[in-house]
Amino acid sequence: MRGPNTDEVLINVTPMESRVALIENGVVQELYIERAAHRGHVGNIYRGKVVRVLPGMQAAFIEIGLSRTGFIHVNEVRLGADRERPETISALHEGQSITVQVMKDMMGSKGARLTMDLSIPARYLVYMPYSDQLGISQKIDDEPERDRLKTMVRGLSEEMAAELGGGFIVRTVAEGVDDAELRHDMAFLLKLWRHIQQQTLVVSGPACISEELPLALRTLRDLVGPEVQKIFIDSRETFQRALIFAREFVPGCEARIEHYQGERPLFDLYNVEDDLQKALERKVHLKSGGYLIIDQTEAMSTVDVNTGSYVGTRNLEDTVFKTNLEATHAIARQLRLRNLGGIIILDFIDMQEDEHRAQVLRSLEKMLARDHAKTHITQVSSLGLVEMTRKRTRDSLEHILCESCPSCAGRGTVKTAETVCFEIFRELLREARAYDAANGYSIVASQRVIDRLLGEESSAVADLEAFIGKPIRIQVETSYSQEQYDVVLL
Repeated sequence: MRGPNTDEVLINVTPMESRVALIENGVVQELYIERAAHRGHVGNIYRGKVVRVLPGMQAAFIEIGLSRTGFIHVNEVRLGADRERPETISALHEGQSITVQVMKDMMGSKGARLTMDLSIPARYLVYMPYSDQLGISQKIDDEPERDRLKTMVRGLSEEMAAELGGGFIVRTVAEGVDDAELRHDMAFLLKLWRHIQQQTLVVSGPACISEELPLALRTLRDLVGPEVQKIFIDSRETFQRALIFAREFVPGCEARIEHYQGERPLFDLYNVEDDLQKALERKVHLKSGGYLIIDQTEAMSTVDVNTGSYVGTRNLEDTVFKTNLEATHAIARQLRLRNLGGIIILDFIDMQEDEHRAQVLRSLEKMLARDHAKTHITQVSSLGLVEMTRKRTRDSLEHILCESCPSCAGRGTVKTAETVCFEIFRELLREARAYDAANGYSIVASQRVIDRLLGEESSAVADLEAFIGKPIRIQVETSYSQEQYDVVLL
């Protein structure tokens, strides 16, 4: 077990971008990036308008003022004075104004996922105005502590029922807090909820009526627990705002906040920049000589474990087992670092012994216990694959920092120069049949394709020239990718 106060949080702020790194035992485990021009919308509450109802999908599209309409399923709809769930989406109608909250940000071509089950977070509690349930974070596993928190929150909510009806979820950081701190949280939530209710009466939409905190302050609220020793912030303005916020909402935290003024960039202190670059690569090297191959697609992410240069000292089963055990550490870290979400398939190296498979699964579960995102691991499938899910609420690191390659359009491969040459030959024949080019044809292509046409395919070009009875000229265009070409009539 790790001792207390072993984590550190680094907050790097510029006018264009804020970045947060969570450091555990000197190693970066999680990265959060928020750009001023592309701030996430998860947690924001909007007054929206229904623009289309889809009975076949039991869903509707809602205009909330973003670049794409949001999407809400009937299971997330609550209507009427009692906020009951309707049986069908037909309870909504086009032009209707409703209050919704973003559950998942826009990703790729998909609009934001919305809900009418509002949840409003504070430091220790999440308030659910349209629910009557009382939940305790699953990560608080001490039963007496769970009972203590449940009793306190139930007593406080009954005390404030006239002003603050609804339900609560007790967050992980509430472990060990006293009655006064929970009361303070409820008072803050009451004030915020009254403001939201007032906005719903005066705003017809589509418009944002309650915005989530910026990344730096959200980090203090959500990530900073008793295990965090220091919070370094390299912006004086953000440091001052963080101190004010901490005194109000995270009491006891302000003593751990420091303004970093060193000459060396803050993220360079823990090699965060290097780790960030490595988190964008497919291949992750293990200390033993093995490696992981990580691929991210629209449907799922896959992790393939390989022994690489590691040959072990005893037998193959022992080598495979040790590589897989080491891989569980690296996989857990990479999932957090890259923020991979949704369905994830882990292809461990095949193990013969049942005990080895069980130990690898236990190790993976242990490594994921620190993950702030909810994960669920299945048993090993009949094909030897471990299927798991990780809750996705924001874009992965790759989606934030990268775009599809203009040459391969995100495929990861390009056609060979030989393939492109044969495509050009077919295009030439089509052009020759359709048009009579008085002065022949010109082929415009990339350097590698032109080199191939003048080299290995030169006899084919000569035969084609004789066949169509027209001259063929060849021209290099350095700006073309390998798959680009033009056949020009002269």
